[in-house]
Amino acid sequence: MTPTRKAVSPAWVLFFLSPAVAELLSGSAPPVEFFNPFTLAVLAALYGSGAVLCRELVRRWGKGWLSLLTLGAAYGILEEGLMVKSFFDPQWVDLGALGTYGRWGGVNWVWAGALTVYHAVFSIAIPIVLVELAFPARRREAWVGRRTGRALWVLLVADVLFGFLFLTPYRPPLLPFVLFAGGMLGLGTLARRLDDPALPAHRRPLPRPRRFWLLGLLGTLGHFVVAWVVPGTSVPPLVALLLMGIVAAGVSTIVVRVVRRAGPLGEPHRLALVAGGLTFFLLLAPLQNLDSTRLDNTSGMALVGLVGSILLVWLAGRIRARGAAEAGPAEAAASACGPSV
Repeated sequence: MTPTRKAVSPAWVLFFLSPAVAELLSGSAPPVEFFNPFTLAVLAALYGSGAVLCRELVRRWGKGWLSLLTLGAAYGILEEGLMVKSFFDPQWVDLGALGTYGRWGGVNWVWAGALTVYHAVFSIAIPIVLVELAFPARRREAWVGRRTGRALWVLLVADVLFGFLFLTPYRPPLLPFVLFAGGMLGLGTLARRLDDPALPAHRRPLPRPRRFWLLGLLGTLGHFVVAWVVPGTSVPPLVALLLMGIVAAGVSTIVVRVVRRAGPLGEPHRLALVAGGLTFFLLLAPLQNLDSTRLDNTSGMALVGLVGSILLVWLAGRIRARGAAEAGPAEAAASACGPSV
């Protein structure tokens, strides 16, 4: 008997969701730009391949979210450092004040730190969490075979080479470029060795999901305040980098403490944490339609925010329905046993 074919592949969903979160929802590539066939192909080959490969490596190694975030940081260096070279190019279109603020030794250090964290969280981790929540029965499975995995590696490398050679004529200084390439490989090696926190023998109740939503929102807000607002002040760049690290480490430390005390986060808590991080962009999306200072066409960003909100509400409903379905048999079994003495 042949196995039935899956109607929708979670790998394909992730392949397109990753660029949709990182570029479309963030407003980096508004709808007019994002849905251009050429742009979409380049972004999906980059983000989609990277997200699927990071997810499959973590599953193959038997690792968890710490390894996933570390691989996400390596991906951030690959994209921004090695492909588009924005870590080094002082004229990169999105830099603004960060083209001079925090620039030293041919590197835009504050920008590099901000984008490494951004890609680890929003390009890699959040899309993977969302797709695994949408496909819970396949969360522990490999989503692609070895042949598809090799094809994704080829696609990713080809996309990176295309970007390096043809996206901009800028060529970075050799030494910083090599150092960042080495850092990317070092993060990949570290990801394979990291283990998630050990589970407690006696678990405490998890905090309410709304606290995780607030944590995600405040973490994202704090990150972008440091990246966008601080460069316009007299705060030294080294302090800005330190603040950025404190925000990232603070969110991670809180999550680790909860896991160590109460065990793994349930589906509602994972969704709440992710939704909190995305709420920043969902609220920002309609405001981008009104931003007259932008040179690109931001039409449709309000619709992007609305669709993103609807999809999160839909996923929350599915998670609640699954929780109710799982609680039903347990309650029935408890009732059948009669009252306890």
